[in-house]
Amino acid sequence: MAQVKYKRILLKVSGEALAGEAHRGLDFTVINSVCEVIRQCRDLGVQIGLVIGGGNFWRGVKDGADKMQRSHGDAMGMLATVMNSIAVADALEKHGVDARVLTAVEMNKFAEYFTRDTADRYLNEGKVVIFAAGTGNPYFSTDTGAVLRGVEIEADAILMAKNVDGIYSADPNKDPNAVKFDELTYDEVLARHLQATDTTAMTLAMDNHMTLVCFALKDPQNILRVVCGEKIGTIVKED
Repeated sequence: MAQVKYKRILLKVSGEALAGEAHRGLDFTVINSVCEVIRQCRDLGVQIGLVIGGGNFWRGVKDGADKMQRSHGDAMGMLATVMNSIAVADALEKHGVDARVLTAVEMNKFAEYFTRDTADRYLNEGKVVIFAAGTGNPYFSTDTGAVLRGVEIEADAILMAKNVDGIYSADPNKDPNAVKFDELTYDEVLARHLQATDTTAMTLAMDNHMTLVCFALKDPQNILRVVCGEKIGTIVKED
């Protein structure tokens, strides 16, 4: 049996990753592959909190820029994360994984309202807890929501599964000379303005001594590899 390094995790998955090659909507081939790896982690005894972005439906800052009031655009983004969370919870159930969606704003027709104690109880029961609607406030990204929930549930680490295989000195899609980092401190990320998370999320992680691991979701098995301590992607932690 694989050795587990992180026994309780907060996994952040971008909404765009769930869209697959279409870049919009939901690709259930991708979703099912992610859910299968989550099941494997659960079977190893890992407690899993999950935050999913909403960019496959709506990005408030990008899609609503100069077209609508920011708070309204962000509200739409929060609703997009709820849609993604319901879809992934449904897929997890089909994989034999009990899942619960907890939202940062009340919408009891669709999901339960988030409290820290409810989340902790579900995690201890072996359920995957999906945190939807970000922080419940505009002007905060789902990265910040992920770090916040990770801190609240006292996760061992936050796993940032993105479209890039780590943190680079520059955008690797634009700069062929961009260098990938294996390990960084919070101060280094903030001082160099590296594109790991937004500044609020990184500062919150630093203030709460929360380890972050940034890696590519292109191969969903990377989630299991990180959980078992394999060194992939970029780890951000204290000195």
